[in-house]
Amino acid sequence: MIPLLKRILKTGIVTEPVPAGDARRDVERLQVEVLAILGRALTIREVDAGSCNGCELEIHALNNPYYNLEGRGIKFVASPRHADMLLVTGPVTKNMENALKIAYDCTPDPKLVVAVGDCGCGCGEVGALFGPNYATCGAVENVIPVDVRISGCPPTPLALMQGILQAIKPR
Repeated sequence: MIPLLKRILKTGIVTEPVPAGDARRDVERLQVEVLAILGRALTIREVDAGSCNGCELEIHALNNPYYNLEGRGIKFVASPRHADMLLVTGPVTKNMENALKIAYDCTPDPKLVVAVGDCGCGCGEVGALFGPNYATCGAVENVIPVDVRISGCPPTPLALMQGILQAIKPR
């Protein structure tokens, strides 16, 4: 026990540096823009189509007290029937292909689809590893139409928020 405490005291606090900019200001700006564009709350259905769960951890961070998207009027829902947007992570596995198509068909129009992470976008080294093969269909766009791609392995919560905002902005 003593050697462990000595090592902790010697090492000090090891954490990530504070992100550049103020994320809270970005979240508040996102809420204002969502309400201005949609006139109501945005509802999102997250679909894990076969990811390693790295992207899911970052998506879950959006609901922690620091980002607090739920408190800002952006809600995650359990059913695609109640969603405005599908947030899809991972390369689409053959076992999830039909389920993703059903979720897409159940989402009411106008619907938005956001592919999250390098695997879901089919880009980068990781995306190239999970291209179409015997087990996966590859990128999300190989199965359903995609409106926005958020690259990163995994993308940061701020990148996720910017991608969500990009998807809802009128073109």
